[in-house]
Amino acid sequence: MTTLSLTLSPYQASSDATLREVVARELALPLESITSVVVRRRNIDARQRRILVNLSVEVYLDGEQPAVDDFSDLVYPDVSSAPSSVVVGAGPCGLFAALRLIELGVRPIVVERGQDVMQRRRDLVQLEKSGIVDPESNYSFGEGGAGAFSDGKLYTRSKKRGSVEKILRVFCRFGADPKILIDAHPHIGTDKLPIIIRRMREQIIASGGEVHFACRMEELILERGEVRGVVCSGGRAFHGPVLLATGHSARDVYRYLHRAEILIEAKPIAVGVRLEHPQSLIDEIRYHSPEGRGKYLPAAEYVYKAQAEGRGVYSFCMCPGGFVVPASTGPEETVVNGMSPANRGSRWANSGLVVELHPEDIPATGIQVEDSTSPLALMQWCEAFEHKSYLAANRSLRAPAQRMTDFVARRHSSTLPSSSYTMGLTSSDLHEWMPDFITRRLSAGFRAFDRTTRGFLTGEAQLIGVESRTSSPVRIPRDRMTYAHPVVAGLYPAGEGAGFAGGIVSAAIDGENAAQQIALALGR
Repeated sequence: MTTLSLTLSPYQASSDATLREVVARELALPLESITSVVVRRRNIDARQRRILVNLSVEVYLDGEQPAVDDFSDLVYPDVSSAPSSVVVGAGPCGLFAALRLIELGVRPIVVERGQDVMQRRRDLVQLEKSGIVDPESNYSFGEGGAGAFSDGKLYTRSKKRGSVEKILRVFCRFGADPKILIDAHPHIGTDKLPIIIRRMREQIIASGGEVHFACRMEELILERGEVRGVVCSGGRAFHGPVLLATGHSARDVYRYLHRAEILIEAKPIAVGVRLEHPQSLIDEIRYHSPEGRGKYLPAAEYVYKAQAEGRGVYSFCMCPGGFVVPASTGPEETVVNGMSPANRGSRWANSGLVVELHPEDIPATGIQVEDSTSPLALMQWCEAFEHKSYLAANRSLRAPAQRMTDFVARRHSSTLPSSSYTMGLTSSDLHEWMPDFITRRLSAGFRAFDRTTRGFLTGEAQLIGVESRTSSPVRIPRDRMTYAHPVVAGLYPAGEGAGFAGGIVSAAIDGENAAQQIALALGR
């Protein structure tokens, strides 16, 4: 086997046949001597006008065969008679924690406030028909968490916390395309991820664990200052050390912890809008060609960041070929998010464009909260911000929207471009009702991004309000080594809801690490 690093044109990298021809020339070998060329890493370099594809490949010659990873080393034994741990939440953090507990010989009991992932699909169809949010089964709550129906991107910078490859291999074990092990920015797709999530749950149950839906945690069972389990809706109690993986939108959990005098603290967040362009325009400006992506390139992505008046402004959760979706979890709030199917095939590209917001910034925004010194202050701020969006949308899930150039010029949009947002849009002067603290910095960021990529700031794009669920507004402090809460034994906060992750992969890694500490505490 020979390893090569190649820099190719999109056409050369487009098929096995063209790749073999390149390898044969590179090694000065006859084409028929090459048994197989296996791509191990791939990324697209679109920084210059000439688009390049960087590949790391393994070349097998004269009958050699590559080893096939069948993921058979990922074994989940029977733990039906093992000690139990309660996992609160069946998002990526909770599911990966449960699978890791099984690997380590602990029986997971997963309690999830929402419905299973297939019922969630039906509930989301009903949401879009009726415009009424089910507060327990929506784009944020239910099996798979917010990630199940918001794109399934698997990119993370959290490589020091654990093995990203392990997380990707677990996804493949349950049916993801092994290409996610190759691509620099792997993506499963919101149409593929639910089936994978269902298979994970089936494995948890087959190994002797439990998964309970419509089972919202109401309180912790506390005995002599130690967490011994949870009490859920309907009075059901489950016992064992508790891994808290509730996600960033479980605001009732934060209120409960505050009432129970369990230490929590406010943390910085980022809020703003979801920005939607025609995908063809993003293809043109990112690939530096009026022909756009052509035949051999995928839908173009972007990542932007800038500083404006001492705060970061950046793109978040960019969804090429995707859709904008309603992400509200309760009445009288209008919140949006983005997702992409596996083929990234829609006519639109969308991304969150957000501004950093720190607890000390609250007075400068003009939005009033009950107590700006409370650890719940930023959460309360978000609730007020989302309610403003609801009022701007005429008290509905029709999202308020404004053309990008009109927002920067602070003028009304008399018309709006077509949109992927199926609930409908209402033309709204976002610059009037959103805090000036946010709109000034967004406008500065848009101008900076347009200087980097001419054509990004355009009247063909529109801002859709509001993006406010980028991360948890609260952190549940924990010990750096044990993942346990520093003042309550038996409680293991993890993932986005605990304020220690951002995205599917980092949440999954955090869940695995917390599970490992629980197994150690149980002597496993």
